[in-house]
Amino acid sequence: MSLTYRALALLLSYPTDAGRDLLPAAEAVLAVDDRIPLAIRRALTRLAQELAECDLYEAQERYVWLFDRTRSLSLNLYEHVHGESRDRGQAMVALLELYRSKGLELSANELPDHLPVFLEFLSTLPDGEAASLLGEAAHVLQAMGERLHKRGSPYRAVFGALAALAADTADAAALAALLAEPDDNPDDLEAMDRLWAETAVTFGPSDVGCPKADMLVKAMNTTPPPAPRAGAAA
Repeated sequence: MSLTYRALALLLSYPTDAGRDLLPAAEAVLAVDDRIPLAIRRALTRLAQELAECDLYEAQERYVWLFDRTRSLSLNLYEHVHGESRDRGQAMVALLELYRSKGLELSANELPDHLPVFLEFLSTLPDGEAASLLGEAAHVLQAMGERLHKRGSPYRAVFGALAALAADTADAAALAALLAEPDDNPDDLEAMDRLWAETAVTFGPSDVGCPKADMLVKAMNTTPPPAPRAGAAA
């Protein structure tokens, strides 16, 4: 089990006063984890200190602008792989079953593929198992890291750390397919409205341009459960 995943989950969570109180402890955990390259650990320290010291409302606004208004940086992992297709609902049901098999029950307002939730889950597993599961998401995490790097965002350090912790490197073809997708600009409100418009649910394989990602489920050698009934929440 590793507190590093919990510390990274805190850095990727919506900034709150309660969360800021925990940042010094998270910073201390990350500073001594030598699985993460020193340069990235120093960047994580700077991010933790910035989040602790900056105006809370400014930190919240930046967070929403990056991760809530920018779909290409969504922290919901399966959104990058399955979009809004029916496959995403099936994948999340399977992921919930994985969580429950390990004794984790989510609250009603938590999505199982939300990255901070996933990292909290990894913190409860043996290191090798956690690294293997993280490796299944390597292409999504690296794509997000590259997009954050292009924006000059200090949050990119979190994704550099995750890449270092993952058992596997990103599949080159899957990464290229993700990076070929439009990297939306939250300043372009008309484009954002079009991007976030509700898309029709499809009942065949996902057409998002990435290989099937039975991410996490495959790594645990489990079989996804039957598809949920039509009308189930995705």
